[in-house]
Amino acid sequence: MFSKLLVWFLLAIYAASKVDGGDFIYNGFRGANLSLDGSAEITTDGLLLLANSIQQKKGHAFHPIPLNFKPSQGKTQSFSTNFVFAIVPKYQEVRSYGTAFVISPSKEFPGSEVGEYMSIFNPKTIGNSSNHIAAIEFDTYRNPEFGDIDDNHVGIDINGLNSNSSAPAAYFSNMSGGFKNLSLISGELMHVWVEYNGLQNLLNVTLFPIHLPKPDLPLLSMRVDLSPIVLEDMYIGFASSTKTVPSSTYILGWSFKMNGQAQVLDPRHLPKLPRIGPKKKSKLLTIGLPVIVIFFTLTAISAIGLIVRSKIKFADVLEDWEREYGPHRFSYKSLFMATKGFRNKELLGVGGFGRVYRGILSASKMEVAVKRVSHESRQGMREFISEIVSLGRLRHRNLVRLLGYCRRKRELLLVYDFMPNGSLDKFLFNHPNSMLSWSRRFRIIKGIASGLLYLHEEWEQVVLHRDIKASNVLLDSEMNGRLGDFGLARLYDHGTDPQTTHMVGTLGYLAPEMTKTGKATTSTDVYAFGAFMLEVACGRRPIDPRSSADEGILVEWVWECLRRGRILAAADPKLGHDYEVEEMELVLKLGLLCSHPLSAARPSMRQVMQFLDRDAPLPELLSDGLGAAILAVGGYKGFDDLRLSYPSYLEQGFANTSSVQESVLTGGR
Repeated sequence: MFSKLLVWFLLAIYAASKVDGGDFIYNGFRGANLSLDGSAEITTDGLLLLANSIQQKKGHAFHPIPLNFKPSQGKTQSFSTNFVFAIVPKYQEVRSYGTAFVISPSKEFPGSEVGEYMSIFNPKTIGNSSNHIAAIEFDTYRNPEFGDIDDNHVGIDINGLNSNSSAPAAYFSNMSGGFKNLSLISGELMHVWVEYNGLQNLLNVTLFPIHLPKPDLPLLSMRVDLSPIVLEDMYIGFASSTKTVPSSTYILGWSFKMNGQAQVLDPRHLPKLPRIGPKKKSKLLTIGLPVIVIFFTLTAISAIGLIVRSKIKFADVLEDWEREYGPHRFSYKSLFMATKGFRNKELLGVGGFGRVYRGILSASKMEVAVKRVSHESRQGMREFISEIVSLGRLRHRNLVRLLGYCRRKRELLLVYDFMPNGSLDKFLFNHPNSMLSWSRRFRIIKGIASGLLYLHEEWEQVVLHRDIKASNVLLDSEMNGRLGDFGLARLYDHGTDPQTTHMVGTLGYLAPEMTKTGKATTSTDVYAFGAFMLEVACGRRPIDPRSSADEGILVEWVWECLRRGRILAAADPKLGHDYEVEEMELVLKLGLLCSHPLSAARPSMRQVMQFLDRDAPLPELLSDGLGAAILAVGGYKGFDDLRLSYPSYLEQGFANTSSVQESVLTGGR
């Protein structure tokens, strides 16, 4: 009785073990109950090592309990399995043999051979229907005798190694919609699904990289009824072998389920492959670190180069004696940045002494005009800069303020208040569609006269401008005239004589006596102001080589109009009759008086202001001695005629200007 109970108990345990064995999962094999032989082993890291690169022999790893594939009616039931494996060759460029998932009536294969027989068959058993073996091979060696398509393929094998269906190792890309090749001996982890539908007799094999989701299409799909091949109780497992070329085959995880989908392996829970060969050096150390060092070295060198270049580029000429002028001294860098590198788009104009640029000072956001003047280092520069700084203290509503200066190499940069409407000469000659009314012109003339009176008599020193002309009269936002460009200005104390010895200025505005003495005085400024008044009233330049001989010199032509009793004929024709007659006559006659060839006949700027304000009557020009003498000869056709008719006037230094070659004369102090 006891023996019968023991038999029934053992049968029950056996039956239960068969049922439990139909559904399992191994996320790593540490502590797993597997049947191992040959070179197969479970490493301390939980990896299933089927064949290693040292021992050239076969290896098998099987589930220890057979599974019931035919519970009823002799029909093989559905099943699915998925596993992760890697084949790591000892030499990357040399092919070895692969591995296979096997369904077999036995977990032992006596007489099987390694190498091309996958440690499952031998020359006598291969191809026999009595084997009852189904396998999925992952072959990494081409054996022509078995009809292999290449040395990197997946095949479905029945009772042998001549694959019933095979394809190059690849996976279907859900993104691109096509198959992408895989290398079975790359050492990379591969994920495999083997699924059999017993109702449809359909066997699918899907291969893909472990980091991707399962593809929508399998690599192999074969119609096959496994019922004649698979017996009732079968073992499942893996077989692998090495022979001539060593390699290591690892299984990292495995799950299986009968009549359903096997549990999905989670890559995060699988063990790691061991390091093969010498430890790889970090790319950060081998590549990144040298690149970083080189990068920072080059960056440092570039930075130093830029600093040195910047210092050279923005280097100023600064001597010890200039430190006392700190508030009036601009750095070259600040002016370079203000004018955007002296770009042509910021250019306001070009004169005889240099170019003028618009700029915005970064610190104060103040608009300025920067004039670049070439200069040579010479004796007297200290006095010259001292005068510039002194001029910076001038304050008058009709003067453009000189803010300061900068010296760099052979350049002198003068910084002025910015006048948004530009210079007066542009409105007189370059804006045909923007005619300047007489009332504005008269107000500008009075404003410049007031500014000159301040320079000559009302400031702490006498200031000689030495370059009064329409292009140096700038217009502010309200179209008020302001005398600017003090680059040629000179200062001297009241009651003393100026020390200038070289003739500077612009032809047409130069007093006749300057050609002999080269000496600038307040009277020579008055002469230039007279030419300026005629220029504004007549809308003509003081010297115009393009005009006829009778009209080429403006002063002569206006004198001729006065002699004929038609002084208003000299008025700017663009004005028509839109002007005050008395004001026009006053300006024309006062312009002739101020530009009188004899300096003694010219008024002072205080007298000029009295005439313009109608506080004093204007002298009758025709009763003037020189005026009567000029008219007595019936007029003259240029200064050459005057020189021939009245040689005594040469003693006054009357210039020969019949040949105009330059618009600007410059010189030293």
